[in-house]
Amino acid sequence: MAENKRRRGGGHSAKIAYREQSAQIEAPTFLSRKIPCYELLSEEELVRIEDHADWILQEVGIEFWDDEESIKLFKDAGATVKGNRIYFDKGHPLELCKTAPREFEMHARNPKRSTIFGGNRLIFGPAYGSPFVYDLRGGRRQGKMEDFDNLVKLAHMTPWLHHTSGTVCEPVDIAVNKRHLDMVYAHLIYSDKPFMGSVTAPERAEDSIEMARIVFGEECMESGCVIQGNINVNSPLVYDKTMTGALKTYARANQGVVITPFILGGAMSPVTMPAAVAQAHAETMVGVALTQLIRPGSSAVYGNFLTTMDLKSGAPTFGTPESSLATLAVGQMARRLGLPFRAGGHYTASKVTDAQAMQESADSMFPAFLAGANFIHQAAGWLEGGLVVGYEKFILDSERLGILHRMGDGMVINDNSLAFSAYRENSPGENFLGTEHTSENFENANFRSEMADNNSFEQWSEDGSKNAEERAYEKWNKMLVEYEQPPIDPAIDEELKDFIRQKKDSMDDEWY
Repeated sequence: MAENKRRRGGGHSAKIAYREQSAQIEAPTFLSRKIPCYELLSEEELVRIEDHADWILQEVGIEFWDDEESIKLFKDAGATVKGNRIYFDKGHPLELCKTAPREFEMHARNPKRSTIFGGNRLIFGPAYGSPFVYDLRGGRRQGKMEDFDNLVKLAHMTPWLHHTSGTVCEPVDIAVNKRHLDMVYAHLIYSDKPFMGSVTAPERAEDSIEMARIVFGEECMESGCVIQGNINVNSPLVYDKTMTGALKTYARANQGVVITPFILGGAMSPVTMPAAVAQAHAETMVGVALTQLIRPGSSAVYGNFLTTMDLKSGAPTFGTPESSLATLAVGQMARRLGLPFRAGGHYTASKVTDAQAMQESADSMFPAFLAGANFIHQAAGWLEGGLVVGYEKFILDSERLGILHRMGDGMVINDNSLAFSAYRENSPGENFLGTEHTSENFENANFRSEMADNNSFEQWSEDGSKNAEERAYEKWNKMLVEYEQPPIDPAIDEELKDFIRQKKDSMDDEWY
């Protein structure tokens, strides 16, 4: 993590100057975790959950709806098939997962933005899948393509986001069967970071892959991952043909998939978290196994979306102690399976960027961070249980990602950090502000918040008495004004546009 080291003077103007400089922070390609993951469960408890996952798949089974190809693949691999339900012997799914890579590189359009999934690395991407957007002046409204473009641009500019995610919002002003073309184009043109393609139909996944192929070339895609699909399990214990169709499309092309059970404890799983963790583990293993039956060695991420719900109202709840404990447990399960792990992000049920939003978001994100997550693509902007992506929330969440980058660095113990020279320079009773050690280290000793206001009450009042949401509103608007599109070969751009025109001209608009 590098920061601008130019010296600055004191006072209020210097703080403003430093904040402006912070936008120029050199962007890392992942968070490098130098602190240990939290081990919640004992070996005996982990084995108990693994055994229960095996029991679920052996005794209850898992169904594949309207997908004879997948059923046949599992049957040929040795599973027991009864209709559309598949049963596995103990240890069989684990064995099928073994060809999935423990780590893999994901190439970006700009090679300097390429990243690596797995190991001690953590990759952040913004919110995914919201049909609505919110900002302080425009309020809550349906997402449009302009919003999608804006959010990709903000993700591109934010140094703490390594990935631009996928459907950062649903652009409902474009026909359902055509909007994926515009979304993938936006990711490819307005950013040069890694990204996700469409999964809403196999043919849309094919279009996404073909657009990536125009940019990256056939050889690059045959040898590595340049695009991913986010595959949700239709929990409990069901894969539907839409998701498996997209999964197989990406895997056949040697591209990545993120397998994610979607579980609200009490609805899509039993209400108790150990059962939910075991079920999620079972569902994920089967999805990863399918990718390897399609193409051994193709990249897969062990995903998880597991939270609680209000058992009186049925509403999803976030940042709860039960879901936090479950996240820590799932992290251990993923590490035992040996796959990159995707976990929850800055989740909240709040409708606006308020105290509830930030508390729930912090209490959702931090367990994922401690659990050893390698990928979090709901890291910025999530509101209202995922129905809304908020512009101001995006900015405030992004700054917290910077804090996590600093946290991930751990505590460095060396002669400089032990400050021998400062003690020699000072006498007991003297403060350390004027020492040469402080002068040499003050800019990088602590993470400097860009969005927090640490001024006096008088200075804050003079500046307009703005709260965090108001400051974030100003920030994202300023970023969009200053945005510069990353360069791309004009011939490739034109080929992408031709592909989109031909695809759109080949079909009528469909709005549902």
